[in-house]
Amino acid sequence: MATDLPTTLQYTAEHEWVDEGSPATVGITAVAADALGDIVFVELPAVGDEVEAGAVIGEIESTKSVSELFCPVSGTVVEVNQSVVDDPSLVNTDPYGEGWLLRIEVVSTGALLSAQQYGALNP
Repeated sequence: MATDLPTTLQYTAEHEWVDEGSPATVGITAVAADALGDIVFVELPAVGDEVEAGAVIGEIESTKSVSELFCPVSGTVVEVNQSVVDDPSLVNTDPYGEGWLLRIEVVSTGALLSAQQYGALNP
């Protein structure tokens, strides 16, 4: 299931990904999107919010369940993907592209995994 992971990203055990950009882009993995099913609502922090690595920063609701969104890094939210707020199904169709969630000016990172390490947790 986790065989198509972009190797340029880092991951959390809770199924979030982050790139190395500045600001860094954050989203959820295809593994998480598949497990959730049809995503119908996304609650994200506001631009300017301070976020902490490992802390809950929002929720993703699907037709099956509600899951908390954990932040992979600490810093300040500088952009929220309004397209995903308006059309949460983008997370299902393109979790590593158009379905990104937010961008954060990073101060520090949490415990991050490589694609290989994340894939080993989610075979």
